[in-house]
Amino acid sequence: MIQLIRTTSDHPDFGQLVAELDAYLRILDGDDHEFYAQFNKTSLLKNALIVYENEFPVGIGAYKEYDSKTAEIKRMYTRPEYRGQGIAKAIITELELWAKEEGYTMAILETGHLQKDAIGLYQKLGYQITENFGQYIGVENSVCMKKILN
Repeated sequence: MIQLIRTTSDHPDFGQLVAELDAYLRILDGDDHEFYAQFNKTSLLKNALIVYENEFPVGIGAYKEYDSKTAEIKRMYTRPEYRGQGIAKAIITELELWAKEEGYTMAILETGHLQKDAIGLYQKLGYQITENFGQYIGVENSVCMKKILN
């Protein structure tokens, strides 16, 4: 049974999984990792989510304000051995609910071209590929997506 906890990026379990995510992305992004890392500072995240299975942290996600109506989904990660069990879907669903509660009407996110599973999941959940936004404009490896929050 999974449990979702709303917290901040200061939570030690969130930090532990961010470290795992960063190690994974260092491999995936290769030489581009430092470019992306500068935009993923967790000290800026007041809306962080941790998923526990039997009191063990297995996944995270967060969002931050992009503008007054738009929440940017950040730091999505599920431990490899827990993938394919609906955890990422639960994270996104809860983050969208939380963002709507705070008055946001749109969610945006960025992922990499090599993260095919993530792109597929986001598309299944109603996200559409859009033009790159903000710091990702002109970055060929980035795939930006958006969804209107109903």
